[in-house]
Amino acid sequence: MNDPRHLSAAKARLAAEGGPTEAQAREPVAGTRPIRSFVLRAGRMGSGQVRALAELGPRFVLPFWSTPLDPAAVFGRSAPLVIEIGFGMGDATAQIAAARPDTDFIGCEVHAPGIGALLQRIDERGLTNLRIVQHDAVEVLEHMLVPASLAGIHIFFPDPWHKKKHHKRRLIQPAFVAELVTRLAPGGMLHCATDWQPYAEQMLAVLGAEPGLVNTAEAYAPKPDYRPLTKFEQRGLRLGHGVWDLVFARR
Repeated sequence: MNDPRHLSAAKARLAAEGGPTEAQAREPVAGTRPIRSFVLRAGRMGSGQVRALAELGPRFVLPFWSTPLDPAAVFGRSAPLVIEIGFGMGDATAQIAAARPDTDFIGCEVHAPGIGALLQRIDERGLTNLRIVQHDAVEVLEHMLVPASLAGIHIFFPDPWHKKKHHKRRLIQPAFVAELVTRLAPGGMLHCATDWQPYAEQMLAVLGAEPGLVNTAEAYAPKPDYRPLTKFEQRGLRLGHGVWDLVFARR
């Protein structure tokens, strides 16, 4: 019988070497491949990230299942649940989870270096209210989260896909937003942020046209206190670049 610890270590090595992730292994047959909002790249992982993935992954990284998740069983309690889609290196994710201990968080990310980095932050801060799923968020929402189960959804600085021919890859599209709405509980918040103005304008148009959402501001919202400034964002603000937050509530 395979030892789960050995399997976890093997997964860590595979991720560190840029090998295929579960999402890649489950690609559909030729001719039916969906448009994805991300590109899997073989990012290099530091030794600390590799170690965190091997040692902490079995506890904090949830496997992708095609059946609904039981948050109470995962976290050992019943609490509001927030999912973050695409957390990058996880600094803001860990800060938010630390500042809101009464809320449980699931971070959804496909890139192994970011997962390793967030696991390090979880360990450093002793966080117990944060878990990770390394899988395509579209499929996580569809299969692992039941309708009206989320108190919030965070989508901070998704890839803007600058070229017009790539706009179809942008995450914030009407069909995806409609799916997000079904997973939000009434009154649940959808919070998006971007530093690319054309994408901010598209976000505002798409979210504003979704009948299941209502804008909490006239247009763009002031940055909520719970969202920390990233180092990249701080640098951009010093250079005069804009950042746009959009906070919508489910009706």
